[in-house]
Amino acid sequence: MRGSLESNRSCLTFPSLRLQSALLLTCCAMRGQTAAAPAAVVAGIPANYEESAAGTYTLPDPLVLANGKSVRNAKTWYQKRRPEIVRLFEENQYGRSPGRPAGMSFEVFDKGTPALDGKAVRRQVTVYFSANKSGPKMDLLLYLPANAQKPAPVLLNLSFSANSTTVDDPGIKPGEIWGRDKKRVPAAGGRSFGKLNAAPFLDAGFGVATVYYGDIDPDFAEGLPYGVRALYLKPGQTEPAPDEWGSIAAWAWGLSRALDYLETDKGVDAKRVAILGVSRLGKTVAWAGAHDTRFAMVIASCSGEGGAALSRRNYGETVKHLNARFGYQFCANYQKFGDNVDRMPVDANMLLALIAPRPVLLQTGDKDFWSDPKGEFLAAVAAGPVFNLLGKQGLDTDRMPAAGQPILHTAGYYMHAGGHGTIPTCNSCCRFSAPRKDFRPAKTSIRSESG
Repeated sequence: MRGSLESNRSCLTFPSLRLQSALLLTCCAMRGQTAAAPAAVVAGIPANYEESAAGTYTLPDPLVLANGKSVRNAKTWYQKRRPEIVRLFEENQYGRSPGRPAGMSFEVFDKGTPALDGKAVRRQVTVYFSANKSGPKMDLLLYLPANAQKPAPVLLNLSFSANSTTVDDPGIKPGEIWGRDKKRVPAAGGRSFGKLNAAPFLDAGFGVATVYYGDIDPDFAEGLPYGVRALYLKPGQTEPAPDEWGSIAAWAWGLSRALDYLETDKGVDAKRVAILGVSRLGKTVAWAGAHDTRFAMVIASCSGEGGAALSRRNYGETVKHLNARFGYQFCANYQKFGDNVDRMPVDANMLLALIAPRPVLLQTGDKDFWSDPKGEFLAAVAAGPVFNLLGKQGLDTDRMPAAGQPILHTAGYYMHAGGHGTIPTCNSCCRFSAPRKDFRPAKTSIRSESG
């Protein structure tokens, strides 16, 4: 395989991934954490950080059908193999989720206020997930370029924080978050993680939207009664079935509902909506993009185990760690694989393959040992044949790049020097480009999320 291209050459040749790099390098103010000595034991389970002990494994092949026949063309991929893989992830990792709810409605309570020093027009929308408006609902914050002459592409951010603490704008509706006592508290007095700087996007002609993941489903084991999953429990059912959605699938479902609104907004080019998430929300956007092909681009930051890192590698966090600490985030069937990861019918290479032929950028840190940055790289390498089959460029190298040396193809990989999280560096070498031929939803006859 060829080695990775130089950063500036990649930017010129593959504009959509150049765009992805710019999105991350200029606008996310969630700094990579200072690297600390990794814990040898987590939740009573040993953790390995030595490459020599990462083990050997055979990955499931995304281009081999369940009947053993090879996938040799795009038609077979879209009509047979892709649906097979989606179903395997639903049944064994993330869980099945419903489509668009019949009773969903949108209340646009801020219809277009000038904001951010005149750079933007701000809209705020409450998305009611059912006809019962006292039930779970989500607030969506949207900024569109003030001088836009046509519908704008949008970056949709899934945030750990309420909208009012994600963007510095006094006009945002004060939000609530889930506090340490597992109750809703005012966001202004609670914890806040990460800021989103919308200005560089707006200057480049892009809109920015953000939602708080806790509006969709609480991020704790006892949160089921307070989130969207409770709306779909059958009579007598107290928890989802073993193959039904965990919280990650619920958060991904919420992103699809945000896109449902964006499709109604005349200021938005809903065919060009990218999604961004960090850590467990990086796992979420990877699954959202894999499941709902309306999303035109995926930027998954430090998603690690359960996201873009290979599960079959014994390095850093493992399936067993996830099941012990965050089992509610996955379907119950996932518990079967903690001690039997080789029996999983899927792995991260197949997750990334589901995003093809749309652009996907994996962003990580070279000291984020827990998230296994090499495992993410190897997953992207192994997804490459699917990108190639569909006429796009995978990483096209098996040589892992050093920190600060991005690979900017349709499948992209960028590793900063540091720990867990994105970085706020303004990189003048990464500028937005006008043509973005890859920045479109997949052209398929099948859409996983029908809405």
